[in-house]
Amino acid sequence: MKTIRVCCGTGCLANGSAAVAEEFERLAGESAKVECFVKRTGCNGFCENGPLVTILPDDVSYYHVKVKDIPEILEKTVEHGELVERLLYKNDKGERVRSQQDNPFYAPQLKIALRNIGKISPADVDDYIASGGYQALKKALTMTPEQIITEVETSGLRGRGGAGFPTGTKWRTAAGYDVFPKYVACNGDEGDPGAFMDRSILEGDPHSVLEGMAICALAIGAEEGFLYIRDEYALAVKNVRAAIKAAEERGFLGDSIMGSGKKLHLSVVRGGGAFVCGESTALMQSIEGKVGEPRAKYIRSVQRGLWDHPTVLNNVETLANVPYIIDRGGAAYASVGTERSKGTKVFALVGKVKRTGLVEVPMGATLRHLIYDIGGGVQGDRPFKAVQTGGPSGGCIPESMLDLPVDFDTLKEYGAMMGSGGMIVMDDRSCMVEVARYYVNFLCGESCGKCTPCREGLKQMLAILTDICEGKGRMEDLELLELLGEAMQDSSLCALGKSAPNPVLTTLKYFRSEYEAHIREHRCPAGVCKALTAFAVDAEQCKGCSACVRACPTGAASGELKKPHTIDEDKCISCGSCREACKFGAIVTMGRDAT
Repeated sequence: MKTIRVCCGTGCLANGSAAVAEEFERLAGESAKVECFVKRTGCNGFCENGPLVTILPDDVSYYHVKVKDIPEILEKTVEHGELVERLLYKNDKGERVRSQQDNPFYAPQLKIALRNIGKISPADVDDYIASGGYQALKKALTMTPEQIITEVETSGLRGRGGAGFPTGTKWRTAAGYDVFPKYVACNGDEGDPGAFMDRSILEGDPHSVLEGMAICALAIGAEEGFLYIRDEYALAVKNVRAAIKAAEERGFLGDSIMGSGKKLHLSVVRGGGAFVCGESTALMQSIEGKVGEPRAKYIRSVQRGLWDHPTVLNNVETLANVPYIIDRGGAAYASVGTERSKGTKVFALVGKVKRTGLVEVPMGATLRHLIYDIGGGVQGDRPFKAVQTGGPSGGCIPESMLDLPVDFDTLKEYGAMMGSGGMIVMDDRSCMVEVARYYVNFLCGESCGKCTPCREGLKQMLAILTDICEGKGRMEDLELLELLGEAMQDSSLCALGKSAPNPVLTTLKYFRSEYEAHIREHRCPAGVCKALTAFAVDAEQCKGCSACVRACPTGAASGELKKPHTIDEDKCISCGSCREACKFGAIVTMGRDAT
């Protein structure tokens, strides 16, 4: 029998994969001459190329599949083993590749947290079991809590939600308190712009998270748990709830886990849309039905968390690693990665990069490897400028540091952070002042407002950065931004406020000349800040193709075909559409006196 895997993750669904799956099911059932089974899987990671379809055992992967392509796929590939060349992925050399293992996006990856996604149906518990699912839970039931915790400590697993706290230490601390009930919780509130790692796991392999939570519950003595999932993740909520029901029916959850007499009941709590609820104590407040505000952590959640009882909160990706560790042993997991950052990490590689999507690599892989080997480099082969790691509170790393290993400690040393795994690539047309302003504006709106340093510090930072982008900045503003950032890092209540200055401080450190150009020259070097940017045509480079005329929304660009064009500065709104449309580099930027 042949298996047809159709990616039905959120990205592919948006591109019509549900209709593709339905058509495969209809035609395979009605007219296929070869017996085949259609399987709807979770996200394959290469979202921009969806819908993705894989034919097994032929090991053929097709991209951008449309409903009209299905009869040809069934006839040629499924029935006769022939390839539909146009649907194969084209590598950097222009060659069509048959298998995902030959695809330059997939080939360098090592998947542990994402090991099942794209292979199994999240709606079918039997598919998860067939892939080795719940074997780790079965093994954990034969182990003592001490043995489970020791195995996790041996693995060196650290929290994948951003802080990088040793998971085994957290579990051991909670297990040491003889206070009951205890709770396990999963943080699926992923609110970072451009991040979708947790979403992919919850949608595509929910049972791995449930199994990880069940193993944690056995280790600490908990009998109840909660999955806190971002409200916008409707498919994740649906799949997790279905997985909980299936696990209860099969005895993997409920009043007697696999007949052991051990209890664990799990339920889903939908997040309210507040970014700050990704912070552990704010998340627990929200689960309790209170306003999602953080509290001081002089008493840790492992001692007094949900309803003042010991609570272990782990990130989705962290929990997805746990069954692998228990099944294969902590030492096997620890053999991957660096000395202090073990295992793999999932990143959402997005922005101005040729190949965007979810990637999982061993800890210690360099930024250059991620961006150029897996990501294929910068779109349009433009100059690389920076990569922002760690979400809106992360730092911006310049080209000179592309060979830095990506791990918890190295990134922190250079002012950035691992965060949950967001990685946004920027080219030479990205203004680093505007980047800092954008993230501060986002965080200003997401701050809960409980503590003064975060609430007021972000507002003042935003006002200063806005003035700089509008040509109203002063040189003394740069020192003031640094002082504000340091004060917020020292005195904010939670990690949101403490890390919020990172985009500002790192751009000031590595791209200070851009700030100075905005202030001293009233010029945005990247041509992004409208108040400081005017566009003009380089007559020697212009071919008179009129691409700028067609792209301009205000009629500012004009000219005759095959003759140099011009831009009327009075009509120009500095949107940059002409520059994006021009293929010959004929559109140049100039400064503008904003005063």
